Amino acid sequence: MINHDVMDHSLMGHGTHSAGLSGVLPPVLALLAYLHLVRRARRRNPVVGWSRWRTAGFATGLALVAVALLPPLASFAHADFRGHMVQHMLIGMYAPLALVLGAPVTLLLRTLPAAGARRLSAVVHSRPGRLLTHPATALLLSTGSLVVLYFTPLYNAVTALPAGHWLLHAHFLLSGCLFAHVIAGPDPAPARPGVRARLVYLGCAIAAHAVVAQLMYGGFWVDVHAPVSEVRSGAEIMYYGGDIAELLLAAALVSTWRPERRSRPVAGRAVRA
Repeated sequence: MINHDVMDHSLMGHGTHSAGLSGVLPPVLALLAYLHLVRRARRRNPVVGWSRWRTAGFATGLALVAVALLPPLASFAHADFRGHMVQHMLIGMYAPLALVLGAPVTLLLRTLPAAGARRLSAVVHSRPGRLLTHPATALLLSTGSLVVLYFTPLYNAVTALPAGHWLLHAHFLLSGCLFAHVIAGPDPAPARPGVRARLVYLGCAIAAHAVVAQLMYGGFWVDVHAPVSEVRSGAEIMYYGGDIAELLLAAALVSTWRPERRSRPVAGRAVRA
């Protein structure tokens, strides 16, 4: 006689184990690749080396991604909208800022051969690259997409697919990295405007997040197949969690402002000399 409870428990454990492996493998591989490039950068130029703070930032971002993709949060997110929103915050806002502060593009430029570095630089400075890294594009992809996701049937359709959650994770991570890179990233961005303009775009993102969260909390036009209590709690997570993440992004942006202001008199004296 087959014990169905034992079979179900075994299948559940196997599924959790598989989900854990699939969730932890990409961050681990990305960290190993980053550390390999750091080692090459330090060997190529021992004097300049590579900042440990950059390495720590990139590792922190990958750790946040792993936490979001591993049980128990991953299991909670598949069954509860509140868990989905926590995942959204980690993958789409907190992890991208840490990853961007790791300056992966600069690290690549330092470690690639001259021909490869020129090709990468050409892509960064190309017209599509400039369009993609414009603050308006980044704002539309990261924050504007929330309106389409939660106020149309898109969220329910995507999450009903077997690979739908992974598609959402990829979108949140890539669009979040793009916005953090445009606003406060140390990597080169030819279309990046001045600090004041970036503060305006960041303010627009903060306002848009607040409006989406408040509409979701009030139940206006929201199209998410979940209990009302879950949707309201998810809206609160978006509202307060988003505020903290955007304050961290603003702090990173302001920290880039001071060197710019300090460098202007120095540059002027150098020119006059």
